[in-house]
Amino acid sequence: MVGASGAAVAKPLHSKGSDLIYASTADLLQRYQRRELSPVEVLEAQIERYREVEPLINACTYTHFDSARKAAQESEQRYKNKTARPLEGITVALKDEYDVTGWITTAGSNVLKDNVATSNHPAVDKLIQAGAVLHMQTTVPEMYFAAVTWTDLWGVTRNPWNLNYTVGGSSGGSGAALAAGMTTLATGSDMGGSTRIPCAFNGLYGFKPPYGRNAPPPGSTFLLPSTEGPMARTFEGMVRLQNVLSGPAPYTPTALRPKLKLPLRYPSIKGMRIAFSMNQGWAEIDADTQANTREALRVFERQGAVIEEVDLNLGVDGPALRTALVNALLSGGFGEDLKQLNAYSDQLTSYGRYFSEIAATTRGSAEAKQAEDMINALYKRIQDAVFLNGYSAVLMPTLATSDVAADFDPTKDTIRINGQPVEPNVGWVLTALWNLLNWNPVVSIPTGLNRNQMPTGLQICTTTYDDATAMRIASAYASEAPALFTGDRFPAFLNQSAVDQVRSTGRG
Repeated sequence: MVGASGAAVAKPLHSKGSDLIYASTADLLQRYQRRELSPVEVLEAQIERYREVEPLINACTYTHFDSARKAAQESEQRYKNKTARPLEGITVALKDEYDVTGWITTAGSNVLKDNVATSNHPAVDKLIQAGAVLHMQTTVPEMYFAAVTWTDLWGVTRNPWNLNYTVGGSSGGSGAALAAGMTTLATGSDMGGSTRIPCAFNGLYGFKPPYGRNAPPPGSTFLLPSTEGPMARTFEGMVRLQNVLSGPAPYTPTALRPKLKLPLRYPSIKGMRIAFSMNQGWAEIDADTQANTREALRVFERQGAVIEEVDLNLGVDGPALRTALVNALLSGGFGEDLKQLNAYSDQLTSYGRYFSEIAATTRGSAEAKQAEDMINALYKRIQDAVFLNGYSAVLMPTLATSDVAADFDPTKDTIRINGQPVEPNVGWVLTALWNLLNWNPVVSIPTGLNRNQMPTGLQICTTTYDDATAMRIASAYASEAPALFTGDRFPAFLNQSAVDQVRSTGRG
């Protein structure tokens, strides 16, 4: 187990010689099957990529290259023996939340810097059984409670597209590792947007499954409705990883049976009625995000879908959604865990202290009831505006802006969109609604780049447990939309000189 490095390097550029690091899951599996390529070669290329770019982006906590090499060699042998499994030889970066026996899971906190896992997360068992190569752990905000990724323990994680900006959170390191070409697939988890937000910031496909679809670790119940999910550079990679993560686990009572296996190909969306909301009725959305969103809508229309803007009539704004979500999360065991952090307040980040102090206030049946009432009201409003009104899905941006500083501190910094100040925690994300309505599947898709070469994203939200329709719509988009990570549309690691200057002051 090796800690991530922090030395400066020269500017890395994608080149024809580095096609292995950005190859799709489908391409790799096909080439492995044909014995044209070995998983060992791809792993070594991605290790070299890690050495080249990790000092710039700081996306990893620990690497496990020795054990990964052994796994890749086993995969190579399995292809020779024709016993390959679904993700045989495919590298998967693990969010610093997924326990692996003997590995350190820090949750981005000094309080847990020596926390050695004693068992595997259910998803880890599934990945190993599917033949995946687990080679690195990726950075998160402290206790997963921020939409940006920086900590006192690991430092600032920066975006490969533009180093001035954040990778999002809480699965930020997974997003950065994918965008930088250090891994083929990565895991996320989502209790407030933590898979979808980094996917939007990094130009990726990501899935927030409906609650129960993928097994959380033992001890997670309906009182902590976080959902583990896949992150990938391509639609098919996302689906392949989801098909491995999906399904029950021996000691997880909340996982759904039977396992749902999603197809890789879907029927046309011609004639499908799809609703659209630019801002959920409350958010300021910047001009580039609006433009990229409308261009994405035109992709769906060219495929024959009928896109109609609707008033969701939510009756609440982003801060109110956040309050309800925090009440729901902190009313259960997660709140008790956060309360314990107050004893270590001198070791916490500014936002870690902020949330542990919130948790220390009473969060009981009254707050849980308030959250429950809002969830019921929101569900009815969404049903009336969308799913009982003849629409198969509703589309909306994932982020209100992609221009958020890498070291943004929501406890003291401000964000302005269209000249207007917005609430610093959630005023620039549109994800919390779908965590309150956690039974609705949501796919986040990349919609292009803004003027600062930062990606933007769009959410595809379908009715409860209708994963297939969300995937069908995302598949239609992926089949036609201009793809990132092809041609000249690769991360350029912009603003290295500015980052070097920040680091020289000890702030980055």
